[in-house]
Amino acid sequence: MSDAKPIDVAVRRVEAGDTAALADLITQLGYPTRPSEMEMRMETISADKNYATFVAVSEGKVCGMIGTSTRYSYEHNNPGAVIMVLVVSDEMRGRGVGNALIAAAEADLAQKNIRRVAVYSRFIRTDAHEFYEKNGYVKNGFRLVKELPISAD
Repeated sequence: MSDAKPIDVAVRRVEAGDTAALADLITQLGYPTRPSEMEMRMETISADKNYATFVAVSEGKVCGMIGTSTRYSYEHNNPGAVIMVLVVSDEMRGRGVGNALIAAAEADLAQKNIRRVAVYSRFIRTDAHEFYEKNGYVKNGFRLVKELPISAD
């Protein structure tokens, strides 16, 4: 985390013109993405009412994003949510952008009567783990992942 000075940031819902900035953010997160790929992904995600995407804007520039998904579960009677992505641009980390994004996403979920939010984070992202814990998230397990082969059909 940096000792950088907090900045003024506005959080709003994603817009079609944000895809190049989103592609850059996802690339910074470690998933190289072309703007055309991000545009395709966002077309699908934006059409699904179970997803919500917000961006942080400072001085007219998108500097962060958060995406959530709501879903029913087998374990609980009420739907819950997952933070699918949270990323702040390299130069804006440690300046309150992530906190603003979390607050906006949680407010949106609360309006939808969602009371349980999960987030998945890779083991190597220890700074992210600390960030989430400072925002009230508690470690309660871990996930296992398996890549399935592509069908030849």
